Amino acid sequence: MRSVEDILALMGGAEAAAATCQVGTEAIRKWRQARAIPARHWAAVMQATGLPLDALPGAPSSTPRPQKETPMTETAPEGATAALVLDDGSVFWGRGFGAHGTAVAEICFNTGMTGYQETLTDPSYAAQIIAFTFPHIGNVGTNPEDMEAANPVCRGLVVKQDVTEPANYRATAHLQDWLKRHNIPGIAGVDTRALTIRIRDGGAPNGVLAFPADGRFDIPALVAQAKSWPGLEGMDLAKDVTARQSYAWEETRWSWGTGFGKQEAPRFRVVALDYGAKRNILRCLADAGCAVTVLPATATAEDILREKPDGVFLSNGPGDPAATGAYAVPAIQAVLDARIPTFGICLGHQLLALALGARTYKLDRGHRGANQPVQDLATGKVEITSQNHGFAVDASTLPSTAKVTHISLFDGSNEGIAATDRPAFSVQYHPEASPGPSDSHYLFHRFVAMMAEAKAA
Repeated sequence: MRSVEDILALMGGAEAAAATCQVGTEAIRKWRQARAIPARHWAAVMQATGLPLDALPGAPSSTPRPQKETPMTETAPEGATAALVLDDGSVFWGRGFGAHGTAVAEICFNTGMTGYQETLTDPSYAAQIIAFTFPHIGNVGTNPEDMEAANPVCRGLVVKQDVTEPANYRATAHLQDWLKRHNIPGIAGVDTRALTIRIRDGGAPNGVLAFPADGRFDIPALVAQAKSWPGLEGMDLAKDVTARQSYAWEETRWSWGTGFGKQEAPRFRVVALDYGAKRNILRCLADAGCAVTVLPATATAEDILREKPDGVFLSNGPGDPAATGAYAVPAIQAVLDARIPTFGICLGHQLLALALGARTYKLDRGHRGANQPVQDLATGKVEITSQNHGFAVDASTLPSTAKVTHISLFDGSNEGIAATDRPAFSVQYHPEASPGPSDSHYLFHRFVAMMAEAKAA
């Protein structure tokens, strides 16, 4: 069996191996640390090196060692009322809360220490079960002002500690009651550190969160359900979370003592394409002086240009950008050809890249949380950003008419691009979420300045 270092040398080094396997260099560091290559990369490594399977570190040898069989019991341990079952057969038992039921989805983790209600209502979490690494989830309750969408679309949540009574003056409902109202199951008492390490080292698995009303579990059936779920690659989820019709947005950002404001003297007309837009992004656009018209994700070029916008905003959203791009990219390309200033965030960033001719790929574990360092290559400054994405732009496929503007300091993946021949730019992270707390707000002002320059010309 060859060592990881031998494999990397045969593949031309760590960066070449990362490109071949479509991962960041952080993943290669994990290979070295674990002294093994994850199973999902064996085919690519074998093709690149010509080595047989049993030569790869971490792969089964030609004479496999006997393995202890892990029994899959259908009887819950004492006190357990819910289970999180992964597609590899792992079972995490815990205490159910929220709505009774069963949810199948991709399991991801979020490292944010605040804003769990905003996370749960972010449309980008469609078809995902969220494991929170911060243990105190639910301690500030819920309230109508912190909703990022009309209804949450995540499929479940996993927490370490039991949800307590709210201890915040803004709370209007207990998280338990809020989850029941939105038909979302949760599980508490899970070793979230172990689950996070499993996702970090093995990639985001498919899984089932089961909180049955009768307390009965068919674990083999739940494992089979997790294995049969197709995963997020190839899924177009934007069409499931987008607005069904166009509408105007005037609400501005929240202020202490006064709440949300209203934009009554806008200077620019902006069309926001809703692939799963967070409300606070729309508030930031209005706050920056924009009259915002929100159009559904499926809006055509004619729909957009009919509004005579000064600028076009491409929102965040869930799913595989390549799938959404089938209908979104032609509309975006028409906007670019009309030289209308364009600004994209998250999925909007990926769709802009696709419209420029680049490609996207799925990350092993994604970036989700409020402590993600990103460097602006133009200034050298580092921003502490909020992120939520499982796909990324392959910077090596960008055309000569586009440049990289921001990179992740976690794994070197792309975090921002700009066209060099047209007024268009985008970032992978969420500048409206304020984890810095205001490191990235300049991007909205950059968009406004771009529109002002275009109008002056």
